[in-house]
Amino acid sequence: MTLRLVVSLCALCALCGESFSADPGPWATYRGNPQRTGNTDGAAGPEKPAILWSVKSTDHFIASPVPVKDAVYIAGIGAFNRPSASLFPFAGKNPPAATWVKSAPYLKLASVSSPAVAGDYLLFGDGIHQDSGGVLHCVNATTSQPLWQLVLPGDLIHLEGAPVVAGGKVFIGGGAAGALCVEMDKATLDGKEYDLATVAKMQDAKWKELTAKYEEAKAKKDDFAIPPDDSQLLKFAPKKVWQKGEKKWHVDAPVNFASDKLLVPTAYLDKEKVGERALYALNATTGDTVWRTELKYNPWGGATVAGDLVIVPESSVGYYYKELKGAKGALTALDLKTGDQKWRKEIPTGGVLGCASVSDGLAVCTATDGKVRAYKVADGERAWLYDAKMPFFAPPAVAGGVVYAADLGGTVHAIDLKTGNAKWTLSLAKETGAPGMVYGGVTVHGGKLVVATCNLDGPFANKETVLVCIGTK
Repeated sequence: MTLRLVVSLCALCALCGESFSADPGPWATYRGNPQRTGNTDGAAGPEKPAILWSVKSTDHFIASPVPVKDAVYIAGIGAFNRPSASLFPFAGKNPPAATWVKSAPYLKLASVSSPAVAGDYLLFGDGIHQDSGGVLHCVNATTSQPLWQLVLPGDLIHLEGAPVVAGGKVFIGGGAAGALCVEMDKATLDGKEYDLATVAKMQDAKWKELTAKYEEAKAKKDDFAIPPDDSQLLKFAPKKVWQKGEKKWHVDAPVNFASDKLLVPTAYLDKEKVGERALYALNATTGDTVWRTELKYNPWGGATVAGDLVIVPESSVGYYYKELKGAKGALTALDLKTGDQKWRKEIPTGGVLGCASVSDGLAVCTATDGKVRAYKVADGERAWLYDAKMPFFAPPAVAGGVVYAADLGGTVHAIDLKTGNAKWTLSLAKETGAPGMVYGGVTVHGGKLVVATCNLDGPFANKETVLVCIGTK
């Protein structure tokens, strides 16, 4: 074999592996990065918090807010599970006007999935537990124009966890559909394949056609003339690369990505008697199992990457307020390469529903017993404990040496990452007049905090909710 051929083969191998050699970009995965910090710019929030703007709503916000350039995306569930997805500018008047809003008839199912942001595109799933089937959506982040949809029908299939985008591929869990990988940049229609730039042009042309027909009908004074909507656009579908665990796993938690591995948390549903309590590491290219580690409790929050470790939260209960009493949990560290357990910390007084956030050698988690705990990543030794005296569902965020955690009373806690000492607290109920529970966690971006509430259950059931931006006035 000639030297030139060897060099060429090495270059080819490098190119083939390049797609999965780096972490996802900022906000291309749940909570912003594989470390799940809820922040990607390193800028801490305000020293003296103040409400910059708030939006009151009758929708319930379960998914984490996600920054999209100079705006923030939020998904809501309305009456009779009416879906909504909105984009609000960070800067502007109080309350801000939405840049765009999507709902029915394009969105047919409610979404509790935070989107992945990949360049000009947003990718998110829909469907919740009581739905049979779900859809993975790809839309233009600026205009909300639909580009493609992957429709997944079937019992116990729903796309509740956030997707991750890496190497031009989209990975997501689909409940009983297991884990899936699809091409992001290519979509098919009537057996023909198109790139996304061409898809966008074809959708523009279709919209002009629909608008022209509507205007023509109006000119004829047609009483049945109805304005066009996004549900009438072309139905492109992405190319599926692989699907694993269908009808065997139950993947509601967000998947994560580390080098060439996709980390897939699967839960066991006690009522339906289906699924597994385990974490799988899959080869991202093929979907083949690299390793599997069984878990004691369900990993509802998904896995967090901490260097050569994977940190997995566990909880004996789900996101149900009535199940808080007697909840148990744990935080478990696994070897990323082998899946072997490195350390495990039982939490007998509360379940860990949210993912852990890793920063500066600490893994920080919240629990339903009202405590925020920080463990040393290296050996699992507890570094500190903060008592909020109110249960947590939501994961913490970490930015600029500060931990931000929002509890089920609607209070945001700012905690020093090194010491665990309180820096400040802010009650959303007192500041906005809208009490509510926080499910999705605090998002930190550009020195501002964004947090939203949910009142599907609990002491504030069916009361109005609020989306809040916190900063410095």
